[in-house]
Amino acid sequence: MPLESHALSQSIPLPQADPRFTPATPEADAFAQRLASDGQTLSRRAIKTLQINVGKMCNLACHHCHVEAGPGRTEIMTWETMEQIIGWLKQYKDELGIQTVDLTGGAPEMNPHFKELVIAVRELGLHVIDRCNLTILLDPGYEDMAGFLAEHRVEVSASLPCYLEDNVDKQRGKGVFDGSVKVLQQLNALGYGQEGTGLRLDLVYNPIDYGLPPAQAPLEADYKKHLHEHFGIVFNTLWTITNMPIKRFEHALKRDGAYAGYMTQLVDAHNCANVDGVMCRDLVSIGWRGSVYDCDFNQMLQMPIDGNGTGVDSGGSVEEHVVEAESRKLWDYTPDELIGRSIQTGSHCFGCTAGAGSSCTGALG
Repeated sequence: MPLESHALSQSIPLPQADPRFTPATPEADAFAQRLASDGQTLSRRAIKTLQINVGKMCNLACHHCHVEAGPGRTEIMTWETMEQIIGWLKQYKDELGIQTVDLTGGAPEMNPHFKELVIAVRELGLHVIDRCNLTILLDPGYEDMAGFLAEHRVEVSASLPCYLEDNVDKQRGKGVFDGSVKVLQQLNALGYGQEGTGLRLDLVYNPIDYGLPPAQAPLEADYKKHLHEHFGIVFNTLWTITNMPIKRFEHALKRDGAYAGYMTQLVDAHNCANVDGVMCRDLVSIGWRGSVYDCDFNQMLQMPIDGNGTGVDSGGSVEEHVVEAESRKLWDYTPDELIGRSIQTGSHCFGCTAGAGSSCTGALG
């Protein structure tokens, strides 16, 4: 029998909606207003992690995806752009103390230059994280990818939004759970998640419905117990991440009339103690053409750190390709232009500070 953990049930009543977050009303930056009222500021103190989106092509089209990735996306980082980024890293990694390059997408492995980029970054002595959806490693042409990742000691951060089949397939598509289990078993056979190998395998949990993530530690224990007992799977850490109310997840919220209630839930759960630990303080996010953002979420909202993304489509929204083309690129910046810089915020930022907090490596507190 599968574990029946109440923590996995996210179908909870949403609070009465705050009128600031009605879809028909443009929002002010309520997060900036909250910071000001609490006497807090938000700026970058370091760059420990360079997070790179190498393209939006993906073999899946998950309901919660803030990138709106999918098989039909054609945005792919070129090798020329990668070379510019590698050159910038060579010049500034020691000065900045960069430790990690975090590769994301889409499915990052679908970029034709993924392996070359990994090899180049590892040769610089930097740790690499691959944000893997697992099932891509079963697709034709990627059969050797798991072995490549192990050979180059790449940390695998794998999306598995539940340990129960029905919940995973509901969010990510029919058959995804079975495929994910097969790949996790393959990774374990290569040493991932096994004690003493140094090959880290971390799983990522996103709520299935419209609630906040449950407490990370007990949910991790549930995952480890169920996956090991039923499939022999082991892993290092579970990262619980709040679904951001942007892009595909925002569309679902508005379709179901739940957007205002979800935003109110995030605001009501805001914890000012989390502001000091949000990931944008120690990270910058790089778009597929090399533009620089405070985080991956700002990247998907076309909010570059230079504020010069001015492309607007016929519907009045910012056009992402124009923003990527016009904004300053990573290699145009020196460290002193990035450190100490104020972070661009929006109401979506409450997703990082609500409850136990949320970052690309899980809960903050």
